[in-house]
Amino acid sequence: MVAAMRGAAACFRRLAESTERWRSFTPELIMCRRWYAAGADGDVVVIGGGPGGYVAAIKAAQLGFKTTCIESRGSLGGTCLNVGCIPSKALLNSSHMYHDALHKFAGYGVKVGSVSIDLPAMMKQKDNAVMGLTKGIEGLLKKNKVTYVKGKGKIKSGSEVTVELLEGGTQTVKAKHIIIATGSEVRALPGITIDEDKVVSSTGALKLKEVPKKMVVVGAGVIGLEMSSVWARLGADVTVVEFGDVIVPYMDGEVRKSFQKSLEKQKMKFMFKTAVKKVENSGGGLKLHMESAGAATTMDANILLVAAGRSPYTKGLGLEEAGVKMDQMGRIEVDPHNFKTNVPGIYAIGDVIPGPMLAHKAEEDGVACVELLAGKAGHVNYANVPGVIYTHPEYANVGLTEEAVKKSGKPYKVGKFPFMANSRARTVDDAEGIVKIIADKETDLILGVHIFGPSAGEMIHEACIIMEYGGSSEDIARVCHGHPTLSEAVKEAAMATYDKAIHF
Repeated sequence: MVAAMRGAAACFRRLAESTERWRSFTPELIMCRRWYAAGADGDVVVIGGGPGGYVAAIKAAQLGFKTTCIESRGSLGGTCLNVGCIPSKALLNSSHMYHDALHKFAGYGVKVGSVSIDLPAMMKQKDNAVMGLTKGIEGLLKKNKVTYVKGKGKIKSGSEVTVELLEGGTQTVKAKHIIIATGSEVRALPGITIDEDKVVSSTGALKLKEVPKKMVVVGAGVIGLEMSSVWARLGADVTVVEFGDVIVPYMDGEVRKSFQKSLEKQKMKFMFKTAVKKVENSGGGLKLHMESAGAATTMDANILLVAAGRSPYTKGLGLEEAGVKMDQMGRIEVDPHNFKTNVPGIYAIGDVIPGPMLAHKAEEDGVACVELLAGKAGHVNYANVPGVIYTHPEYANVGLTEEAVKKSGKPYKVGKFPFMANSRARTVDDAEGIVKIIADKETDLILGVHIFGPSAGEMIHEACIIMEYGGSSEDIARVCHGHPTLSEAVKEAAMATYDKAIHF
């Protein structure tokens, strides 16, 4: 196969020398051209095998680039798949089923005996899901002929990466283009040492061997609320400590109030404008020294979860030596139109550059970056990236909050529809929440959509699509939605935005 490809490449070289019209050749010949130009070294090397990295590598290979993906973890999928999005959703689902068995089954007419937790079995189901998906990604790299190198990559120049292999030794990988996709890591807090035993990050919170009696969570963001939800459902007494004065600052204020009330009904407690300054570990438990409104206070806990955000992971990459510019937050500075750094040949995507630290955003970055390398029109609309919080009910949003629209001075209108008036939500006894749509008052262009309710993370994409194509609330309202479905709540909210809802 290699010999055949090189032979074709040589043939292409002769053809290319006799004509300048190579762009009209078939994709196969173009791929041969790239193979010839790259020689034995390659076209693209991606440092990082997370959602941004492995997607970029696969797409690059699909576009005909000779591609290498370097990953130091030893398993693909990055934080998201190994110790983030995927395992947390497995535990969120399992804990929700347990909670329903305790509190809802009887109302459905389902009688069960004594309900208890088998935490090792719950963890095994989570681990099996992670393992299967990780192996699946490895299979995708192989299928697309991406060279997978297990080790820690370090940039030596704009065309060369050295790798400390996990199995020992080093390897040099050369390519015309280097894409940095190393993701992010847990943000450390002064005075708190994470040991992943009593004081844990989200990684440790996914591996607890027993349900803690008292759990304190630092940070009322997405990770903090999701992990709080898991362990509160399983029986832990959970208190969330937040330095700011609200949960999830980017949420629409009106919807946030309903969201917080729902979490409080699930027995989660909140302390705002509070900081954990010091942690004492006596062996049997923790004593937290906190500061709230200038006053010192203490609290006991069995487990402390630090979920105060994440920081770009760029250590040991050789960025300083290579002269790659970074901002004050440690993010790599790139041209927002093409992901180029200030060093020719080096690009960056995902959590290491400005923008939301989301797996799906990183994937879009990866695809757009390599499409641009291939001469295509790669692009990411950052104004239309959805966010989802997988508590129950879920929260999902895209676009602007009402506060942001009001601040802009743009005339607007709002339409809302409660799930309590939705037939499907009522039939499955899961009717808490609301859909809220914000649109331009003059043009009816949708500016933002916020869904707090069952399956919000699935329903938000209808809004993403309509907003991507510059649609209006009337556009959604006039599309026939299946009945009875939860998605009808989106249609009704759209009707309420441009005119009036029917069922409320």
